[in-house]
Amino acid sequence: MQEDANTKSFLIYTNPYFVQIGDAMRTALISSVLFSLCLVSACERLGVPDPARDAAIKEADARATGSACRHAGRGIEDCYVMNPEASRAAVYAGWKEMNDYMRENNIVEIKPTASASAAASESASASASASSSASASASASSH
Repeated sequence: MQEDANTKSFLIYTNPYFVQIGDAMRTALISSVLFSLCLVSACERLGVPDPARDAAIKEADARATGSACRHAGRGIEDCYVMNPEASRAAVYAGWKEMNDYMRENNIVEIKPTASASAAASESASASASASSSASASASASSH
C-alpha cells in the first residue's frame, strides 16, 4: 500500500502530535536514546547506590555464614553471637539448608580450629576498643 500526499497531510491535520521528522533528526534522536541507555546501564560504575542489590548481597553473605557455621558443627546460637551484623533469618536459612544437605549426603562436620568463644571475645574486645577510642576522641575534641 502506497501513501500519497493527501494521506500524509490528512495525518498531520487530524493528529496534532504527529510530527514528520527528517532522517538527520531521527538519527540524532535514536543515537541520543542509545547513549542515555548506555549511561544508565553503567550506574554501578558511577557509584550510584542500588539498595536492592546491596540487600541481596547482604542476604547472600548471611546465608553463606549460616551454611559455614553448620558445616563447622556450630550451633545456630553460636552463629548469631559470632555474626551480630548478619540477618538472623538469612543465617538460619543458610544453616538449615546446609543441615539438610549434610544429612542427605552423609557429610560429617569439620571441626573449627578456633573456638566460638575466642572469636566472640575477639569481636567484643574489638568493639570495646573502638568505643573507647571514639569516647577518647570525643573528650579530646571537647577540651
